[in-house]
Amino acid sequence: MDLPKTPSFDLSGKRALVTGAGRGIGLAAAAALAQAGADVTLAARSLDEVEAAAAAIRAEGGKARALALDVTDLPRMQETLAAAGPFDVLVNNAGTNRPSAFTDVTIEDFDAVMAINVRAAYFVAQAVARGMVAAGKGGSIIHVSSQMGHVGGARRSIYCASKWAMEGFSKAMAIELAPHRVRVNTLAPTFIQTPMTRPFFADQAFRESVLSKIKLGRIGEVEDLMGAVVFLASDAAALMTGSSLVVDGGWTAE
Repeated sequence: MDLPKTPSFDLSGKRALVTGAGRGIGLAAAAALAQAGADVTLAARSLDEVEAAAAAIRAEGGKARALALDVTDLPRMQETLAAAGPFDVLVNNAGTNRPSAFTDVTIEDFDAVMAINVRAAYFVAQAVARGMVAAGKGGSIIHVSSQMGHVGGARRSIYCASKWAMEGFSKAMAIELAPHRVRVNTLAPTFIQTPMTRPFFADQAFRESVLSKIKLGRIGEVEDLMGAVVFLASDAAALMTGSSLVVDGGWTAE
């Protein structure tokens, strides 16, 4: 009997780009891809952070380099990525949040969140996809979305709007890029302990409200997402595109 063989999770020979890679989910994604064999470019506005992260990956035997990149400066971003590419994998992770009651949301806050989470994410993906199409080898684009791209939440109206937008453009990108063997998916985590979210959890009432919705009873850690990133980047997800991998501890189950 010839048993089927498990598709490979090995990313040796692949070039990966991770935005917002200096800390939190981006750093974990970069480490995961490097540990799976990819040559990873860590991009962020703060060059010092990504240089330190890339050095730590290389110290463990991985392949990594740092790239100064402001994703909101679109013309410069496009030039930089055209020169640095092509890439086989994109983890489109740079993002922000400004929690506020809906009636208190300012135009400035709305524009700041949308500028990074929607406008920049969209055009970063476009820039990388152009390189993938030109190279003709296919690829994997992973947008870091959120459970809030599937549900609503108090004080999260701008963030929800941005992540629902990401879920929508991800599906449309998947349709258009499929003929080029470029897969496009989202990774949708629940609340994860990161430098960006840690201040929120100092509010005990907020922390308890979050835990009441996560059925597995704990706030996520970045390690909870690392396997999902490697899966979406690898041949193990070869038939997966236009989908969302929700890693939410059961938040959206009810």
